[in-house]
Amino acid sequence: MADPLYGTSRGYVDEFLRQSGAKLAVLHHWRDPYFGGLRPEPTSDTLKELQETVRREGAHLGLATDGDGDRFGIVDTDGTIVEPNWVLAVLLDYLITSRQWTGGIARSVATTHLLDVVANHHGLTVRETPVGFNYIGELLAKGDVVFGGEESAGLSICGHVPEKDGILACALVAEMVAATGQSILALVNDLFQRMGMVVNQRLNVTATDHMRDRLITVIEEPPASLGGMKVVQVNTVDGCKLVCEDGSWLLLRPSGTEPIVRCYGEATTSERVHHLLQAGQDILGVEQ
Repeated sequence: MADPLYGTSRGYVDEFLRQSGAKLAVLHHWRDPYFGGLRPEPTSDTLKELQETVRREGAHLGLATDGDGDRFGIVDTDGTIVEPNWVLAVLLDYLITSRQWTGGIARSVATTHLLDVVANHHGLTVRETPVGFNYIGELLAKGDVVFGGEESAGLSICGHVPEKDGILACALVAEMVAATGQSILALVNDLFQRMGMVVNQRLNVTATDHMRDRLITVIEEPPASLGGMKVVQVNTVDGCKLVCEDGSWLLLRPSGTEPIVRCYGEATTSERVHHLLQAGQDILGVEQ
């Protein structure tokens, strides 16, 4: 199943699949400048019809792109929307193995460290960048990395354009599912068994002047512990990222496009992520 969400990838993902011999149906494949009355991005709201159709038709996979085709949305065979971070991790593992890649990978500071685990397992180095695919694109253009990904569903690889491409991401996911004969979530679970479980979450908090001041303060004077764990690394490449001794981390950064502060948390359990995000809101002075 393919869903361009009325956007610019119409006639690309679906045509690639057809030319490869896949049987598919296409949703929202006509031009609509209002994008069906919804925001033109792959979310739980915009992908509901794709989810329902994948389940009803027993499709192997649902592939979506946003309005301008640079971001991806992946729906598994049971109708589950797969987290972009997980898609990036399983794709990286598959591509390194299938392409015999050597070199480095790049990810934004807000993107899962599961990419680091996969890269290190295969002997690849990791470059961490500020949020914004242009930073990753520069590394791809110079040949410094072979893969770049960001948690907001952006991806590109060596030999392709140095910009995120949802069409490419969908094509690679389709290849991976066909080549392995496994669903996306089966591949994710296999990766977790081999490399360890990872849970991540993002919260958006409406920004106030007080919060911005608190964020400046935590950058200048980061806490020694977070949610009961010692902080062993502080990264201020974009906002303030606090990495704890157990490998869990919290990132607080102001959005560059909206009046909000984004709070990212990652750990091996949902409970730990909850504690991290709670600590982040306390740091910002969010009333709860």
